[in-house]
Amino acid sequence: MGSALWQGDPLADEVGQWLHQAGMSAARGRLQQAIEHGVVDGDDAPPALRRLIEHVQTLPDWVNPELMAQGARVMQSTGLHGMRVLRDAGLMAGYQASAINQTLVQTGALNRGAQRRVAETTSWWLDCTADGGMLPHAPGWKATLHVRVMHALVRQSVRQRPTWDAATFGLPINQIDMQATYLAFSVVQLLALRTTGFLVTASDARAVMHLWRYIGWLMGVDEAWLCDDEMQGRISLYRNLISQAPPDETSVALGRALMDEPLHRHYAWGAAWRGRFDKARHLSLVHWFVGRKGMRHLGLPATLPWYPLLTWLPLLIGSSLPRLLPGAVSRRAIHGRTVQNAYWRQEMGGGEVRGHCPRL
Repeated sequence: MGSALWQGDPLADEVGQWLHQAGMSAARGRLQQAIEHGVVDGDDAPPALRRLIEHVQTLPDWVNPELMAQGARVMQSTGLHGMRVLRDAGLMAGYQASAINQTLVQTGALNRGAQRRVAETTSWWLDCTADGGMLPHAPGWKATLHVRVMHALVRQSVRQRPTWDAATFGLPINQIDMQATYLAFSVVQLLALRTTGFLVTASDARAVMHLWRYIGWLMGVDEAWLCDDEMQGRISLYRNLISQAPPDETSVALGRALMDEPLHRHYAWGAAWRGRFDKARHLSLVHWFVGRKGMRHLGLPATLPWYPLLTWLPLLIGSSLPRLLPGAVSRRAIHGRTVQNAYWRQEMGGGEVRGHCPRL
């Protein structure tokens, strides 16, 4: 794992070097065309771009599309609760790993606002977990490749800055950082769902792990750091966490910024009191996941985990009953995704357009 701190993403890094040499204004369109339509023999794709697109436009032999589709439906069925626990157990709790925070600080992401970061991440997650979203050239697939190339550009830029402490942190966005992120969206979310009362069967977990194994692979995580099995994922998560740098001032800065994110949402009505209520709800969930010590690490005020305590039993009943009724699981997934999309459009300020790709 120590050596992996110095490992980036060679295929994407070559594309990043090409973009830098050719100039973003000249090369952006060629990159977009390749991500949209792929590459074929005889076209004029630059070698670095060709190698990346040829590598990803064919599904690996181990991918099971039906299992990925099941994993997407599981994520859809979690509704707003799934999005909340991903934010609080995956994103907020993850800020305790201070080494990963350094890139956010170096690139000025903290100053651009937590609301924007959460909205962009939510948009990407919705694309990835949509029906067919991760098929080649589908919205989630394209958005993931855009993020992969952006990571390469950030890695290239930040590592050259005199303020980057390479001896301590290795490469920016290295393989260990990327593994931690991939595990946050898979293992951490499954654990968070289960510990808040949401029923996740072994079949559900296997499908979710398989979906995120492919997303992680497409994102540039080396196959050595990916897994299909949830228990192996938990072991990998534990090893990753004990290798991370301890919380520091960046954990507090990012934690407090995310704490206030609900106050900036685009509520259709009652913005003042709804923002304060959502802030309190998220703080109670964070406490449920990280405890008092974690709250101190993140610079968050002391609170009680009142929300998960109140909703644990209703979530257990609501996620269990549909499995007893024919067709109810599919209807729950459809309803859950409708609610998730509405939340992104309205409260996160996402508008009506879906399936967009991040800007380079």
